[in-house]
Parts: sequence; structure tokens; C-alpha cells
Amino acid sequence: MSHDHAHDHDHDHDHGGLGGHHHHGGSGRVLVFSLCLTLAFAFVEAVGGWWADSLALMSDAGHMFTDSSSLAIGAVAAWMAKRPASRVHSFGLQRAEVLGALINAVLMIVVVVAIAVSAIERFAEPRTVAGAPVMVIAGIGLVMNIAVAVILMRGEQTMNVRGALIHVIGDLLGSVAALAAGLIIILTGWMPIDPILSLLVSALILVSAWRLLREVVHVLMEGVPKGVDARQVSRALADVEGVQSVHDLHIWSLSSSQRALAAHVEIARLAEWQTILPRLQALLADRYAITHTTLQPEDRQTAIDCAGGADCGLASRA
Repeated sequence: MSHDHAHDHDHDHDHGGLGGHHHHGGSGRVLVFSLCLTLAFAFVEAVGGWWADSLALMSDAGHMFTDSSSLAIGAVAAWMAKRPASRVHSFGLQRAEVLGALINAVLMIVVVVAIAVSAIERFAEPRTVAGAPVMVIAGIGLVMNIAVAVILMRGEQTMNVRGALIHVIGDLLGSVAALAAGLIIILTGWMPIDPILSLLVSALILVSAWRLLREVVHVLMEGVPKGVDARQVSRALADVEGVQSVHDLHIWSLSSSQRALAAHVEIARLAEWQTILPRLQALLADRYAITHTTLQPEDRQTAIDCAGGADCGLASRA
């Protein structure tokens, strides 16, 4: 069996489908627009928080500055993800999206820890907080955060955009907490509510950031995509007419919107491969949204040799 006929590739990922370039471009524009809104108000909230001496308001401003960096990282990652494949990066730079989400998740965890430390210090040394200015600034921030969240939710839900959205939702919760803190301080004068609400919001954000971090690590470790059962995929491929068995099956994610698969496919006669291959590709694309495939055909004797320990590694995916 010659090397030229040992494997076939489905290159639909270069021309549309789930990983089409226009999606990445759209997500990039959404992220840039959201960045401008978030960064502009972050300065306003930081100054207002410093003037009112409100940790809830300053922590929300800190979240917004972090949001700005996350949106900037996301916009750069979205731009990089649409770059074409090259000799150095044969899959293109789709993983830039995943790396952007990783940086955002880690950055959010660092900010949460910093806020928690400041809140604990406030319990030891309570400070007087100006409730009215906190309410006014937090109210404006809440409206702005809702607007940015809506913009992001209407965009393509890539892992990168979701990472940025977690930051913005955290910001939204921070604005609600600051608003509540200002109201309680005005009505009761109870200052500990400021650091208490800061800790509550930080805990909620930490849960979301941790979930995103686990998902990103799963992708980087080339785990089977969420919602895909490798055994089920193997059985479905084996049920295709002309296929006798499937082995050495590997499924992984290139990005949040691009899945890849590599497998050895045993068939009765290699002459039938050109007929069987399109059926396998259509099945994988339609049923499992797997658009990049490396499928290596084998006749029965080759499969027996593989089972006996012969070198039957898949051809390079590059």
C-alpha cells in the first residue's frame, strides 16, 4: 500500500463550517467595541471608588480594568485565529482563542484573590464609605455592564468570547453589590456590608473562572470534546456500508468551534476507499460537527499486522 493512498484529509475547515473565518472576525469586532465601553467607564468607577472610599466600587473598577485586558486579549486572539495555516502552524492559529481564554481565567482568579485580601483587611480596619456617590456610580456601571453583556451574548459564543463574558458578568454582579452596599450604608450606616458584598461577588466569579479554566485545560490536553462519546463515534463509523472495523480513534478540539478526528478504518478492499471516504466524512460532519478528519484505510491483512504489533501509526496531521 503506497503512502499516497494510505490516508485522506477533509479540509472543509478552511472554507466555512463551524470554524469559518467570518465568525472569528465577527467575534473580534464585538470584543473591540465592548473593550472601548468597558475601559471608558473603568476610569470613572476607579476615581469614584477612591473618592467614596468604597471597596465594593473599587473592586468593581478592578474587575472592569481586568475586563478591558480580557477583551483586548480576546480581540487579539480572534484576529490571530483567522490567520491562515502556514508551514510552522499547519492548523493555523486557532488555538490562540484557547490561550486567550486561559489567560483571562487565570487573570480573573488573581483579581478575585486580591479583592478577597483587601476585604479581609477592611474587616480588621473598617472605613467610612460615602453611600450616595457609590449608588450613583454603581447604577451607571450596572447599565453599562448590561449593555456590554448583551453585545457579547449576541456574538458568536466561542470559548474566547465566553471568557470575556465571564469577566463582564462578574462586573455586572460587582455593580449590583456596590449598589446594594451604597443603599444599606445610607439606610443603616453599617460599613461591613461593603467588604462582605465584595467577598460574595468574588466567590461567584471564582466559580465561573474555575469552570472556564478546567475547560481550557481539557482542550489543551487534547481531551475528547464535550458532548462527544468516542465509543459512539467509533460504532457509527463501523456501521457505514463497506467498513469492517475502526481502531486507533482519536478525537480532539482545535478550538471551541473546530473538532478533529484521526482513525484507522478497516475495509475489505482498498479499491472501495474512494466511495467509502465521503460517507464517513459526511457522517462525522453532520452528526458530530467534526470537520477536520484524517482517516487511514487498511485491508484485513494490514489490520492483522497492526494487532500483532507492527508499526501502524497514523500519517502526520500536519
